[in-house]
This record gives sequence, C-alpha cells and structure tokens, in this order.
Amino acid sequence: MVIAIKVPIVVILLVVANSLSFGQAAGSKTSRSKSTNAFLDREPPPVSAEARRDMEARLEEARERYRANPNDAAAAIWVGRRLAYPGRFREAIAFYTHAIKKFPRDARLYRHRGHRYITTRQFALAVEDLKTAASLTKDKPDELEPDGQPNARNVPTSTLQFNIWYHLGLAYYLTGDNPKALAAYRECLKVSNSPDRLVATTHWLYMTLRRLHRTRGAAKVLTPITAQMDIVENTGYHRLLLMYKGEVLAESLKAEAMKEVSSPGSYSILYGIGNWHLYNGRRTEAATVFRQMLSGNQWTSFGYIAAEADMKRLRSAAR
Repeated sequence: MVIAIKVPIVVILLVVANSLSFGQAAGSKTSRSKSTNAFLDREPPPVSAEARRDMEARLEEARERYRANPNDAAAAIWVGRRLAYPGRFREAIAFYTHAIKKFPRDARLYRHRGHRYITTRQFALAVEDLKTAASLTKDKPDELEPDGQPNARNVPTSTLQFNIWYHLGLAYYLTGDNPKALAAYRECLKVSNSPDRLVATTHWLYMTLRRLHRTRGAAKVLTPITAQMDIVENTGYHRLLLMYKGEVLAESLKAEAMKEVSSPGSYSILYGIGNWHLYNGRRTEAATVFRQMLSGNQWTSFGYIAAEADMKRLRSAAR
C-alpha cells in the first residue's frame, strides 16, 4: 500500500526489518496468501495454558536468536516453526517468505512453508514450494531434521529429504492427483531408512496404490512391515499397516483411537480406517467415520485435512 506521507526512507526500512525479524505478517504480497483464507487465522486446536506459555516462550527465544544472527538461515527457520506451533500460520508463512528472499537456495525454508500451505489448504502453493525444495536437494546428501516437539526418546526420526517428498506426496494426494502422489511417495521410500519413516511413507503409499486400484502392488509394499518393528513416534501408522495386513482388527483399532479421540494421532488412525472403507467400496461407512472426525477440532492434522478433502469429493459425487 502506498502512503502519501513523507517519512525518511531509513525509518521505513528499519520498521519493516524489525517487523519481519520478529515474525510479524507482512501482508498478502509477502505471504502470497489470500487474506480471505479462513484457515490462515483460524483458532488452532486447544492446548493447555502451560503448553501455550511454553510455545510463546520458545517463540520469543527463537526471535532473539534470529535478531542476534540475522544471516543464519537455521535461526530464521526456527522463527517460522515456532510461529506455526501455536497456530500463527499467517505470520509463519509471511516470515518464511521474507526468509526465502534472504536465503533463496535453502531448501528447508520451502519445505517448511510448503507444510504450512498444506495446513492452510493452499495445496497448489504447497506443491510449488515442495517441488522447489526437491530440486534444491537433488543429488545432495540427506540430513536429519531437528524436532520442534521432541518425542519420548528425544531422538529425531525425520530427515529433510524425507519431509520434502512426504509432504509433496500428501499435497498431491489431497488434490486427488494420485499418479503424482505415487511418484512422490516412491521417492520418499528411497529415504525412508528408519522404521518410523518407513511406516509413515508406506501408509500413504499403500493408500495411494489402493486408490489407483493397484491391489497387488499395494500388498507388496506391506511385506517389510512387521509387528516387531521398533517404532518411536508413528505407532498409529504402524498399527494401520498391520490392519491392512489382517493382523489387527479394524474394530479394535478404532476403539483404541476413540479413547484419545482429541489427539492428532487418533485422527491419523481414524482417517486410515475411514479410507480403508472407502477404497473397499463401503462409502456409507467411510462417510460416517469422516463426519465423526470433522465434528472435532483437530483441523490442522493431516488425517482431518484428508477426511475433509474426501468428504468434498463424496458430496460432489452424490450430486
């Protein structure tokens, strides 16, 4: 916006720099996000007052580190991540956009902004960012990605390239572009060299293959999955894969998920069960599960987003 007031240019630059350095939204031109997108400012799923205070304190620490090290891309990444955790998605996307202008060759920034485009249902922008991230890491060694919310063992289970391909596959999957989702998950499988990464990729890969009616190929990807796998984080995906193999009953798995129905992990399980009904031709059962999920408040979870996309397709097909 042009302001018809004469202000020294140095003052303007200082104000803008300070705003961006502290992760404030810089408008639609910076974020590339339409201001009418309700998900950018939607109230995040509830957390305890203690958890929220902790998130805000860690955000402030990240801001301080970036202010002290403005040429450190990693410090910038953490400001964006810490903005997103309490649900400040508009600010997070705006900050990543600002950081990308400073560090245009850093794949990590595109990977994280792509994730938050998925959260805010901007799937085309997510695909664009994640494809850029994939090209920037092509033929480069993979690297561990530090956890923002450490698991019980305090051991990171993800890598940069895994997360790029995983989220790219998801973005395609959510738009119904299953062939491209399949290609992305095949690439993701190449860097899924830990039990947690393997079960996460295999879950979405299996579902994609089933949607493409490639039943034998889907059964084949389940071969490495066993009940004895040492899973740190992705126990829901692991249990779903065992269900697909016939080693866990869907009814018992759903009962387990319903005990903690307000958790994102339970939404992953419920979506897997609903989708299992869907690609096996049981649309009524699938819709029942999806509606149950969408009545909850875990709208940032991938399970919720996928259920939301599927319900739109089911409603459209019913018209």
